[in-house]
Amino acid sequence: MNDVIRLLRSHRSIRAFADTPVTEEQLQEILLAGQAASTSSFLQVTSVIRVTDAEKRARLVELSGGQKWVGQAPEFLVWCADFYRHQQISPDARLGFTEQLLIGAVDTAIMAQTALVAAESMGLGGLFVGGIRNKPAEVAGLLELPEHVLPLFGMCLGVPAQDPTLRPRLPLPLVLHTNAYNREGDKALLADYDARVHDYYEQRMGADKVMTWSEQISGILAKEARPHMKAFIESQGFAKK
Repeated sequence: MNDVIRLLRSHRSIRAFADTPVTEEQLQEILLAGQAASTSSFLQVTSVIRVTDAEKRARLVELSGGQKWVGQAPEFLVWCADFYRHQQISPDARLGFTEQLLIGAVDTAIMAQTALVAAESMGLGGLFVGGIRNKPAEVAGLLELPEHVLPLFGMCLGVPAQDPTLRPRLPLPLVLHTNAYNREGDKALLADYDARVHDYYEQRMGADKVMTWSEQISGILAKEARPHMKAFIESQGFAKK
């Protein structure tokens, strides 16, 4: 295992940060590394909103469902799929296609993950915050996002002030399929993984959250997941056709 793979496999979400600031040089290097990631058709459809205003940070804590680390992290970035820039360059650009939404989401996630790995290589830690999609219209208003700019997720960055244990991932044979999708899966392997996740939660959180992975996903997927997103996506000029 080389150092890059070791770094990738040691990823943890960080929710507590030291007061140490992220330097301007570090932030620039992190974002430049992110920009080096793959981009579909060289469209470069991502914009990043760096939020330094204390009042806006406090409001984003509320809009993300009370996630206090949004306000406490030295840096908070909002990652957006952005076709507004392209429309400014090419007023005749045909926008609103569902494929453009997919390109924007995929490319932005690739760039953000690459940036996070760069940050981790510097000894920093971070956290993706999907909670900004709880109130996306309010987030867009707060950040003055024009049409064709879609806020996808936030990212906290800073020096970690915690050392959480690694969360076990699915066994590779449940993820990797060869030549065709394996519809049967491996029930014994899944049961073993469920037991490991149960033990992980028991050790990390005690009685507050003891469940298997199967129980967790059943709870999450048994309820609506931000049903307001379809209308908001369309209101920002995405996925209209």
